[in-house]
Amino acid sequence: MIATIAATSAAALLVTPAVAALGHRALRRSRNASLMKITARNGIDEQGFVRIGGIEQWISIRGEDRTNPVVLELHGGPGASTAIFGPRTRSWEKHFTIVRWDMRGTLKTLGRSGPEGPGEMTFDRVHRDAIEVTDHIRTRLAVDKVVLLAHSYGSVLGLRLARAFPERYSAYVGTDQNIHDAGRDDSVHQALLARLRAGGKRKELAAVEALHPDERRWTPRERAMHAKLLATSDPLTLDTMKKTVMGSLWLSPLHSLRELRLFLKGMAVSEPVAQATAGCDDWADGTGFELPFFVFQGEKDVLTSPALARRFFNDVQAPVKGFALIEDCSHFAAFRRPERFLELLLTHVRPLVAREPAGTTSA
Repeated sequence: MIATIAATSAAALLVTPAVAALGHRALRRSRNASLMKITARNGIDEQGFVRIGGIEQWISIRGEDRTNPVVLELHGGPGASTAIFGPRTRSWEKHFTIVRWDMRGTLKTLGRSGPEGPGEMTFDRVHRDAIEVTDHIRTRLAVDKVVLLAHSYGSVLGLRLARAFPERYSAYVGTDQNIHDAGRDDSVHQALLARLRAGGKRKELAAVEALHPDERRWTPRERAMHAKLLATSDPLTLDTMKKTVMGSLWLSPLHSLRELRLFLKGMAVSEPVAQATAGCDDWADGTGFELPFFVFQGEKDVLTSPALARRFFNDVQAPVKGFALIEDCSHFAAFRRPERFLELLLTHVRPLVAREPAGTTSA
């Protein structure tokens, strides 16, 4: 969803690497590298490649205390790694062990395999990869269950994992929650039309009005155009893309200039994964979950509707559930306001997810 949007913001970073800009980047990356150091005796800081689904895929495991609950993040895009946000979410690692995984076709995993080497790029293949990653983490950290934290398009994958495998996951947390309803709700589309009319964007308005009424019939190019206009027509979302997303990528101590380009290439490579779920229906798939279920959504998200997420949440049946809006945020709310997101995790999720060694019986 965000590939074209990110490309718009990234262009300035990639075509004008002036000496002063590179010097500033080096200084900030050095500071961020210092910030990211984990020195606690019981901490963990591992990054590397693990063979998942027949290819080597990049996984990071970081935290101040190995006895903390384990959180497995599912990034969005698809193809948009959350590892770039490490310095912004450093405080999360004091309370949780955070696992970040570059899915096949994504950033470091893509760099390892190359554009011709990611193998089968389908939703089903990524779903099977996620199960393998989950079991690898459970074994590596000696836990029965992990918290599933799903961002944006990752929440499409996350809902299906949480629904099917409650024995592997202690809780589900969705943010930028993506809900599919087989095209019944077009509120995001209608809001875009209204913004374009209000802004006098006649050319863009005509292009959007020319789209087929059923978004499931849009081509990849039409879907990308729509996603770009969703964000660029909304000042808050555009500001978040430039400062929070691309700013984090530019200053990440884990990523080189070459990998800035890989970030964009990965989202293009991953487009077939998203196309496969265009006609999904989350209500038809089921609203029953056998684990705690939470959605923390940006209150002004123009990409993934808070109202639609709330409507689905209201129908969810789960042992415990909770919904919260993150104030003054659009998409990427968890990374624009990481301390507020951590507060929600500590208040609602952490008390329910006691750290259990593998082989114990879950309550």
